[in-house]
Amino acid sequence: MPGLFALYGRSMAGTGAHTLARAEQFIWLTARVLEQRRFAHAFLDGDPDAVETALAAYLNKDGGYGHALEPDVRGPVSQPLHTAHALSVLDSIDRCDGQRVERICRYLTDVSTKEGALPALLPTQRGYPAAPFIPIVDDPPAELLATGPVVGLLHGNRVWNAWLFRATDFCWSAVEALEQSHPYEVEAAVAFLDGAPDRARAEAAADRLGRLVREQRLAVLDPSRRAEYPVATGYAPGEHHFPHDYARTPGSLARRWFADEELERSLDHLAAEQQDDGGWPVTWRRWAPGTALEGRPLVTLRALETLRAYGRPLG
Repeated sequence: MPGLFALYGRSMAGTGAHTLARAEQFIWLTARVLEQRRFAHAFLDGDPDAVETALAAYLNKDGGYGHALEPDVRGPVSQPLHTAHALSVLDSIDRCDGQRVERICRYLTDVSTKEGALPALLPTQRGYPAAPFIPIVDDPPAELLATGPVVGLLHGNRVWNAWLFRATDFCWSAVEALEQSHPYEVEAAVAFLDGAPDRARAEAAADRLGRLVREQRLAVLDPSRRAEYPVATGYAPGEHHFPHDYARTPGSLARRWFADEELERSLDHLAAEQQDDGGWPVTWRRWAPGTALEGRPLVTLRALETLRAYGRPLG
């Protein structure tokens, strides 16, 4: 299976090079095996079995995932953030089903808080490196940031498991109680609402959340004036979020938050962010060289998938 790298030649850094071809060069040059396999599956008709085989290297005996699958959390131990990442990979290859998900749900049940939801980081992370912006505490609270994407993804794949009952209730309570928020928490809320089975309730919650995003200026509506928008407390300088970060596909409830011209400006900005080496930049705080290196292929895959979802030309 010849890749775009071979088809377009080995020198693709010029301004006339195609978006996807340049991104492929970047992936082969820098990405982990998992992201290489994911790129091949998504854009080169690659085998989903190869993606699942690469993902299995991060699986632990407890049914969770570790080994820095989520690059900002290092070390071998299973963590909810790693397991959420694994679910998103399985979702991308249409394999969120059967014994794979049953095993994951058993792990989620074992590590949930008294509310039946997920903390961001378990205290078992102590002794291993982790990003300073993800605190390690003895009794971590349940968080929408960790729970929302998992619950939304499982519902979106029509998974039914006992773990989902209380976790879903937690997400509804958390989303409907939001008054002040920050972009990553809003993204987690959107992920939940996009998969929630009660569509009428989800639409109502999303409508309120969209008003909150606009009132609190959590989305940069004009990239040329992004310096005028606030950056959330604890975020890196310039770590802004744009309409496409919330509405990753046209079918997302968050798409309704933005006028057509606002979304088009956002997508123009996303396309223009591709770097000379073919990859997209990491905007969050870089605390170790390896995490930034591993993060860029993930950001690049997400950018390509978002542009494709909106029909933007890649080649």
